[in-house]
Amino acid sequence: MHWVPPLSAMVNSASSILAAGDNVTPLRALIYLAASQQEDGGFAQNFWINGEPYRRGVQLDEVAFPILLAWQLERQDALQGFDPYPMVLQAAGYLVRHGPVTQQERWEEASGYSPSTLASNIAALICAACFARGRHDEATAKSLEEYADFLESHVEAWTVTTDGTLVPTIKRHYIRILSASVDNPHPDENPDSSMIAITNRPPGSQRVFPAKQVVDAGFLELVRYGIRKPDDPVIVDSLRVVDAALKVDTPFGPCWHRYNNDGYGQREDGGPFTSGGQGRAWPLLTGERGHYELAAGHDVKPFIRAMEGFGSATGLLPEQVWDEPDRPDIYMRLGRPTGSAMPLMWADAEYVKLLRSVLDRKVFDLIPEVADRYLGGCHGHQLFEVWKPNRQVSRVKKGATLRIQMPAPFRLHWTNDEWHTAKDTLSSPTALGIKFVDIPMLRMQVTPVRFTFFWTASNQWEGRDYAVNIE
Repeated sequence: MHWVPPLSAMVNSASSILAAGDNVTPLRALIYLAASQQEDGGFAQNFWINGEPYRRGVQLDEVAFPILLAWQLERQDALQGFDPYPMVLQAAGYLVRHGPVTQQERWEEASGYSPSTLASNIAALICAACFARGRHDEATAKSLEEYADFLESHVEAWTVTTDGTLVPTIKRHYIRILSASVDNPHPDENPDSSMIAITNRPPGSQRVFPAKQVVDAGFLELVRYGIRKPDDPVIVDSLRVVDAALKVDTPFGPCWHRYNNDGYGQREDGGPFTSGGQGRAWPLLTGERGHYELAAGHDVKPFIRAMEGFGSATGLLPEQVWDEPDRPDIYMRLGRPTGSAMPLMWADAEYVKLLRSVLDRKVFDLIPEVADRYLGGCHGHQLFEVWKPNRQVSRVKKGATLRIQMPAPFRLHWTNDEWHTAKDTLSSPTALGIKFVDIPMLRMQVTPVRFTFFWTASNQWEGRDYAVNIE
């Protein structure tokens, strides 16, 4: 029995086939994904062809991708009577309940707040809201948009350091990931103080680094989907850091490492990766950079030519190419495939979508509804802070709305004046498997919000109080 490659590779391949003009194969992929969705709305990291999970890691971007594919097909009127909405609603509910920390980011290695994962989640939630609104479910659409706005308003706070050291003149830039465990309801959300473990490095080498000193280009997904402009100052500065830390010039054109201090790749002697190695350059990342340059209005041809130069004689793109001067003695040449996987479906899909993007003169994966919401010039959405079982936030800004979100119906018993007075508010239900209460924070408020739960289904009190301070 064969197993399906990582869901991200499958969806990106389906999307690239759609970009190439085939509407039928991507629809079949979407139907297969809908049939393989788990009861809780999530998706396995990858699975056997019969839908049984193979690896059980949770990547929130892989929960978001089927929603994005469904919306691409919807926009092209290519669903042919198939209704993806039940799958979309379940997957969106999973994102709202389980995010924002992902157990694995797109490299399948680290847990925490990832710029690329957040980008896919924000975009998917807005697409899910569009599906809901198309079915005249305004309440669900609004809930999805509000949670997306919550994520969008926190992207920089979670994933941008203000104390960068990789380029001395640039202090503020995106990091690869802000480490956090999905099992910790009180994560440290400070990119300047967090540490990250890189476990694929050779035995005996340093494996723990300050998160602010480890970067990748995953933040470009914020531009891809229409969440940030290509000339956003933090995006531009982050690219300067990425180029300084990760860029490799080859005879075919530029290529990039995944992240600095990466140990996944051929060893220094050219031998295969075993328990550790040295990360090499990934052609996929040349395609991603090409999409950014297109969005920025720059010439994309050098990136297309580079990807073609990295490929095999039969046109297959490898996972990695050699990033050092030629080593004929070990059959390694700068810019040519190493012993890594080939083809890497993800890279081939990126190349096909880049060609389509150039033809259309716009990024194929850009979602107009996302761009309209976050780049349209009237971004006046209510600021939310979300408290829920897996993220029991301790602070909320004045003027924001504190949303208390739980999986079961409840009555919130709360005070904003140290219990001199108290209020009781019944939770509002949603179609997403959550119930919530919103508490607006007055601008003159200084005392904490204190609260507890009365569980209406079981007729029981929570038995403890919680507090959120005002900042």
